[in-house]
Amino acid sequence: MKPCRSCATLSYLTPAQQVIAHRMLEKDLSQAVFDMARDYGWLAARYPTWRPTGTAAGVPDLLLVRAGEEIIFAELKNQHGKFTTAQDEWANALKGIAEGRVLYFTWRPSHLLGGAIEAVLAWEPRAGA
Repeated sequence: MKPCRSCATLSYLTPAQQVIAHRMLEKDLSQAVFDMARDYGWLAARYPTWRPTGTAAGVPDLLLVRAGEEIIFAELKNQHGKFTTAQDEWANALKGIAEGRVLYFTWRPSHLLGGAIEAVLAWEPRAGA
């Protein structure tokens, strides 16, 4: 299968990774990021709005905390996923305070496959920083 046109522009991925990115479901991306975060020592919580007991619409999918260091709010989307109005509101609010130790990311399968997510989760702040 040929990747779609927008996936084909991801030149940093191999053709096989482009196809995987195109086909990866958000729930699979969520599990992969959740597991990776835990492996790197982050506390991780997911906020599914699709469950009856879930949070309000638009709340980012993941909250990651590294004690005393950083807080990450991450919205996960499949490769072609679009933001809802509520997600845009949350993203704009969080980006407004996302300086220093509070960070906001939108992550897609291409970010996982290209190593960008792991680079963020593996990063260690310098002593005294």
